[in-house]
Amino acid sequence: MGKQSKRIKFYNEKLAGVGTVGLEEAVGVLKSLEGDLPAKIKPVKMDQTVELAVRLGVDPRQADQLVRGSINLPHGIGKTQRVVVFAQGANADAAEAAGADAVGGKDLAEKIKGGWLDFDVAIATPDMMGVVGPLGRVLGPRGLMPSPRAGTVTQDVGTAVQDYKAGKVEFRVDAGGNVHCRVGKLSFDENQLVENIQAMLKFLDSLRPSSVKGAYVRNVAISATMSPGISVAL
Repeated sequence: MGKQSKRIKFYNEKLAGVGTVGLEEAVGVLKSLEGDLPAKIKPVKMDQTVELAVRLGVDPRQADQLVRGSINLPHGIGKTQRVVVFAQGANADAAEAAGADAVGGKDLAEKIKGGWLDFDVAIATPDMMGVVGPLGRVLGPRGLMPSPRAGTVTQDVGTAVQDYKAGKVEFRVDAGGNVHCRVGKLSFDENQLVENIQAMLKFLDSLRPSSVKGAYVRNVAISATMSPGISVAL
């Protein structure tokens, strides 16, 4: 294990006495970490991303328990996402007009096969999935593969591009039954972060598979890019 920095040691010491707290308190503690640093410890210079981690009582190996989706959070995520679109003809024109960072077909697929992954979201029209399908080994592990369920395989590419540019986020449960999702920036005020997190938790609850027995949401935690997690009371 690598040596912990003075900043992380300070965070861990402060959070050791916090335990599991309500959402509003957890957000308040998270936002206070940087401001409470001793003068001798340098704060993080960047505007850190706030992430929500939720452990679900699902078995991701079962197709009907593979929880995934996308959501427009009330206050966005504080970042303009880079969006690429697989489309042709009028759909390609609509994607470009909506502000897509790159639009193409086989040419775009070849560029990605060559190692170019400088984007956050990939969108495709249904007729382009024959071109996109072979990219599954590259895009799938990175969570970038277009999917009808996530709204990234669609005929309305213009609206999809606008939504993701505005901060729509996509998520899926991992092999351990966990969902990780960006919910804003540390510079957001507390109410904005609380409302974004509440919206995400409510949406996750709406996706509960009917085959799940017992507790669905088992643990919730929030963290920033450079901070430990804070456990949130259910």
